[in-house]
Amino acid sequence: MREAPRQRPAGAAVLHTLRGHVKARPSVVFEALDARFRPADTSGVLYLASPAAWLIVAQGSWWYRGEYRVVPDASGSNIEHVMLNLARTGWLGAFTGRKAIAEAPAAFATLLRQLRLELE
Repeated sequence: MREAPRQRPAGAAVLHTLRGHVKARPSVVFEALDARFRPADTSGVLYLASPAAWLIVAQGSWWYRGEYRVVPDASGSNIEHVMLNLARTGWLGAFTGRKAIAEAPAAFATLLRQLRLELE
């Protein structure tokens, strides 16, 4: 599996920024996210999991990049998910990914519910 770049590519457009909270230690939340999102070595997805930065990046296809950050707080962990359009022609990426873009808030809410059930 090739590693995703830590820095966002120039011209990337933010499509969604979603946030939520889980009452669990950051290391546990990070490990749970990594276990969910780590692709198979043969997938072609670029992937970065940096526990030191509490950052996970999955970059696939020609238009998509997803970033997950775990931010510690006094009662657990804040999770931030940023969905980016990398397409050089922005409208084409948004058009191609319109279903994933539309479903992202509900998918993130489902992820938070699952993490809370497993970790809290």
